Amino acid sequence: MGKFNMNEMMTIEEYITDHCSVSMEKAIAAERFPLWKRECDAIDDVTFSRHGLRRCISAVQSGRHYLQVTDEIYDEAICHSSYFNALKSPRRMNMVKAIEKQSYQLQSETLSSLDVNYLKQFPELDGYRVEAADGHFIQHACHTEKNSKGKVFAAGFIYALNLKNGLLRPLCVVTNGTERHHEIPALRTYIEQRHGKKDTWQKHLYVYDKAVTDFAWWDKQKHDQNFMISVLKENAVTTFVEFIPFDREDEINTGVESYSVYQNKKAKFHVVEYRDPETGQLHKFISTLPKSINPGTIAMIYYKRWTIEKAFNNSKSDFAERKAWSSDLNALNSQMRFTAMAYNIMRIFEETSKAKNPERIHPSDKKYNEALDKREKIAQEKGRFVNPLFFHARIARICSFTIRSLQNAIITGKSIIAIMGSLAGHLKPRMAGIAEH
Repeated sequence: MGKFNMNEMMTIEEYITDHCSVSMEKAIAAERFPLWKRECDAIDDVTFSRHGLRRCISAVQSGRHYLQVTDEIYDEAICHSSYFNALKSPRRMNMVKAIEKQSYQLQSETLSSLDVNYLKQFPELDGYRVEAADGHFIQHACHTEKNSKGKVFAAGFIYALNLKNGLLRPLCVVTNGTERHHEIPALRTYIEQRHGKKDTWQKHLYVYDKAVTDFAWWDKQKHDQNFMISVLKENAVTTFVEFIPFDREDEINTGVESYSVYQNKKAKFHVVEYRDPETGQLHKFISTLPKSINPGTIAMIYYKRWTIEKAFNNSKSDFAERKAWSSDLNALNSQMRFTAMAYNIMRIFEETSKAKNPERIHPSDKKYNEALDKREKIAQEKGRFVNPLFFHARIARICSFTIRSLQNAIITGKSIIAIMGSLAGHLKPRMAGIAEH
């Protein structure tokens, strides 16, 4: 089985090709007889995968636009019908699904070797895969059929952002735009189908918004090691059962006023009442995690959920992924996975540049810390304070500079070492007192 390494003398194009090749080798080795494995003379699978990633990274407006760029800039002619037929192929879709899983694992190992863990201050979650999940909707494909009422809708997906390392994972397609989206049933179906499959992570924690609250369903999911954190709806029908003791002196529980067991019919769950020490506003969070988990951890993890919106902003603003590639579900499944893989490549370069230059800081981190200091001064004038847990390192939006650097490097053929030099130069001098991940 191949081993993936970031050889700094490689070009970005070579890096992408190598990453696809190693992911393919690992995907083939992971299955005894992969039904999707097949030789193809028109476009082989590694080449198809490489083009999928490059299409996402290149910020082109359409498939035809990408093929023209490939022909005129990269001098690599691809038959239009071969490419578009491959996108709609169920075999190719299953192949992309298999290699994306291996790609994610490879990138996770890379970040682990760099000691990237944005949840270090919450060691009680070490045994969980902690993910902020949310729906992401973009414009439907131009040839999407209208429904019986003559309407078309946005095409939609559900992604999950790993809150420990910042990697994006595609969960499922919600709709191709021919019908109004039903996000929550799609998420439930995905989670139910995952049960029983071989997975290195047995405990999953999904952080979702208040629309996800279905007490009976989530109560049942606890048996399958699927847990959730959300916001308690104001109109939720719940009955208080008992208080849960917790350490009020522990900094991690700053702002927590109560931790309780509540019930809805036969389903039991935990409610955290958290008053923001900066604003005085009361928030109620709901969780199905064990009682042993600190209530302050539950509150802070929900705050971190908004990080996934930054990933969606990267996708739409920097990758220009604002439109579905097709109304075909196979093509949409592949688009979803290529988008996540492209995002993760950018995340790897950003985290590597920070890890190799610990004396410097990401521009957005510098801006964030300056804003925190300003908020702290304003809060103190009012006799309040900012929760100290906000001062720990957090997952930043991937800098547009990083993404543009890699986009340009694909065209110019720059080496990774040259790109790393540019990314290091974009970092700012680190000030004292900033927490490291």
